[in-house]
Amino acid sequence: MTLTAERTRGPAAGRRGRPGRSRQGRETLLLMLPALIPVLIFSVGPLLYGIYLAFTDARSGRNSVTSFVGLSNFGDLLTDGDFWASFRIGLIWAVSVTVLQFVAALGLALLLNENLRFRAFTRVLAMVPWAMPPVVIGLMWRLVYHPNAGILNSTLQGVGLLDHNVDWLNDFSIALPAVIVVGIWTGMPQTTVVLLAGLQGVPRELHEAGHVDGATTWRRFWSITLPQLRPVIVTITSLDFVWNINQFGLVYVLTQGGPGGQTRLPMLFAYEEAFRYGFFGYAATLGVAIVIVVLAVLGIYIGRQMREVS
Repeated sequence: MTLTAERTRGPAAGRRGRPGRSRQGRETLLLMLPALIPVLIFSVGPLLYGIYLAFTDARSGRNSVTSFVGLSNFGDLLTDGDFWASFRIGLIWAVSVTVLQFVAALGLALLLNENLRFRAFTRVLAMVPWAMPPVVIGLMWRLVYHPNAGILNSTLQGVGLLDHNVDWLNDFSIALPAVIVVGIWTGMPQTTVVLLAGLQGVPRELHEAGHVDGATTWRRFWSITLPQLRPVIVTITSLDFVWNINQFGLVYVLTQGGPGGQTRLPMLFAYEEAFRYGFFGYAATLGVAIVIVVLAVLGIYIGRQMREVS
């Protein structure tokens, strides 16, 4: 009798629990709305509108008429030599900055992970570039690179490495490397923070066991530290690549894409098409194309890394 009664009450109790869970779900959604509404308005909405513009011939002007042109803009993009030049520069910039800032950040994170004197102060000091706006960083580095009054030229001449002033940001051969250096310096702090957090999560017992087995410092780093950091490395390098390929403000302040387009990243090219020449539809097409390329590259990279982890 008791078992029968319990079986009878069981489904009824389950049915009674469903409205409660449904009400809890609605309450959760209501609590999330204040955060979701700004995202929908300021992120999802402009994104969808930008995709729509990519299929139109939208132009600047009060009396301009916008027409749907289908894939015409994408066809023009494939034959646009200026776009492919900016895309090549963007890939060089994004890959170089991502790889080099990861290497520099990993070295700094390993140093900050050691029990050094003034470690807390050094960690705070390493975060200074992260706290500075890109515009301020750009202006500061323009002063550093100034051909006549810049500290870089005076320092290199003082130690005998240069015998004349170099216009770092206006020289066709060195403008892009000079801008890449600034990108590395700017993006290194957040990469350092993430890698430092990952290093602090590596069990010390593994290093102690490796030391007992006679493994050298380099062997322990290669066989213990890097495998433990692999998920963190995949995440931060992917995010860095996305941030770098979409970079605009820093490079615009430094060079505005010059000299002669040598530092004109894809987002700078899209900006010029939209706000200098007024081709909003074509500029939106550039943005959509970059998003597609970034998603494809990230998909291949992350998929490969996940297969190696598994």
